[in-house]
Amino acid sequence: MANLFMEILAIEQEIRNKATVEVLYKALTRGDTENVASLLASDLEWWFHGPPRCEHMMRVLTGQANNVEFKFEPRSITAIDGRVIVEGWEGAQAYWVHVWTLKDGLITQFREYFNTWLTVRDLRSDAGSSQSIWEVKEEMLWQSEPREHLTRSLPGLVLAI
Repeated sequence: MANLFMEILAIEQEIRNKATVEVLYKALTRGDTENVASLLASDLEWWFHGPPRCEHMMRVLTGQANNVEFKFEPRSITAIDGRVIVEGWEGAQAYWVHVWTLKDGLITQFREYFNTWLTVRDLRSDAGSSQSIWEVKEEMLWQSEPREHLTRSLPGLVLAI
């Protein structure tokens, strides 16, 4: 019974996390910097993978650019294990994935992948199992969705949690 209760709490948290990130993107679209700032931790941890000229979200969140320069219109939003993964396209040449980590309703970490395929895998060992430290489960949790008309090759990364 306790396990079922913990699962329900985890699902509720994922729903709240996803809703928070959805609010963030809506505020970004409106140019509502006050609401955007209220969703981010003051010591937000930031990580970027892609060409430096493509750090669009950093420029928007720091006020170096406005929300018109690059539009972040999510195509999918998925909550997984305390993270929210957002995927989107901007024209034929720009593909992005954002991974947001939340704690107590506040975004504490942001990872941005630009023109990079991303696979998210769970590499934790099962607690209490007889597996050795070297035998971890490897479960795919999420993978980039290829767009039909994209024929060019993009580098791939694996995000392990």
